[in-house]
Amino acid sequence: MKKTILIVDDDLEIMNLIELYLGDEYQVVKYPEGLPALRYIETHQVHLAVLDVMLPDIDGFSLCQKIREQYFFPIIMLTAKIEDFDRINGLMLGADDYMTKPFNPLELVARIKSQLRRMNQYNINAVNEELYLDGLLINKSTHTCSIDDKPLNLTPLEFDILWYLASNAGEVISSEDLFEAVWKEKYLDNNNTVMTHISRIRDKIGEVASYKKIIQTVWGVGYKIEK
Repeated sequence: MKKTILIVDDDLEIMNLIELYLGDEYQVVKYPEGLPALRYIETHQVHLAVLDVMLPDIDGFSLCQKIREQYFFPIIMLTAKIEDFDRINGLMLGADDYMTKPFNPLELVARIKSQLRRMNQYNINAVNEELYLDGLLINKSTHTCSIDDKPLNLTPLEFDILWYLASNAGEVISSEDLFEAVWKEKYLDNNNTVMTHISRIRDKIGEVASYKKIIQTVWGVGYKIEK
């Protein structure tokens, strides 16, 4: 069965273009407005969503936030704005990736496939890989995480970040090394992506265990989790 890719954009030409590149391999579902798309998600399985920021009924950031209240499939944001605020805002609300318009359709396809591979890797040849550090229990084969037996709901990207830090416990990991290990891309200067995702993970940890300081910042160096 084909995986379902949900495209939410009021630009019909863009949606048709994405469908043209993905339609043979995936089931592409298109909505020009956010609220009908949200109702679709509630009744159908979605494997990944591409959300435009500017929608006629609800902005993409709000839609992303509503999705993240219940669902953890990857989300890629599209926007015509290039300011860092928009980028950081989307990532803080739970988006996994971000592209600005105009974009190369082949690059978007590559990013979609990369996010789906990230989801699939936990279900293929699963090995019982589990780490326990100061109340943090993280299992790579089941893609689950908890703190003092309280579940910690992470997106696939957030899970990868926490797993990488936990599997290198005691070591200080630079933003550059963390980005290149998790995103599999070259790190660029002034890249706030890592900082934004670390902040979101800390917020989620704080919601279930505010007394825990799992991820420590080593100023000017990077991040670490103590053994």
